[in-house]
Amino acid sequence: MVFWVFGYGSLVWNPGFEYDEKVIGFIKDYRRVFDLACIDHRGTPEDPARTCTLEHIEGAVCWGAAYCVRGSPGKERAAMQYLERRECEYDQKTLVDFFKETDTLRPALSGVIVFTSTPDKVSNKYYLGPAPLEEMAWQIATAVGPCGNNRDYLFLLEKAMFDIGHEDDLVIELANEVRKVLGTMAKEKKLVGSPLKPLKSQTQAQIPSIQLHLLPPEAVAMDL
Repeated sequence: MVFWVFGYGSLVWNPGFEYDEKVIGFIKDYRRVFDLACIDHRGTPEDPARTCTLEHIEGAVCWGAAYCVRGSPGKERAAMQYLERRECEYDQKTLVDFFKETDTLRPALSGVIVFTSTPDKVSNKYYLGPAPLEEMAWQIATAVGPCGNNRDYLFLLEKAMFDIGHEDDLVIELANEVRKVLGTMAKEKKLVGSPLKPLKSQTQAQIPSIQLHLLPPEAVAMDL
């Protein structure tokens, strides 16, 4: 038995399951967007993270990695159960054609599984929908969950897409905006958290008298 699954988010750099083959390529008519909430890995129910899902757009292309699992039914079942637990915010499994760079017209694989989400806030409680770039950046910069913070997810995806030679413009733009937010937060923290330094004149005048009060009389007499 065999199945293929397409990864376009954290699966690109961290599949987490036993696979037999990995192929870099793309699927058509989908683009990567950060419209899905994550409340158990990189965020919490109170402060959800923003993670990738796919938006169906004619003519779009989404690069990623396809993984093959072949062997016994038990091996296939274990891999799928792991993926379903990990991708629990995704409410759909879609079958797609997968293309390689060497032939962009004919699919290299058909029937490849990809985890997707219904773009509807009523039927899909994890769907956040689109938001302005600045708003998404603040959310990603501050969200933290049991598996780490949201910004690392974005930065690791940015690096993974660079490593496979197919960077994503939205990922780059969003990552740069998150870096701006982190820079602003660091400056504000420095301003708020910095203790006030005493004046030089105050320091020189006050420290000797404090030392005199702390030292025993005989020590003071010796110093004098």
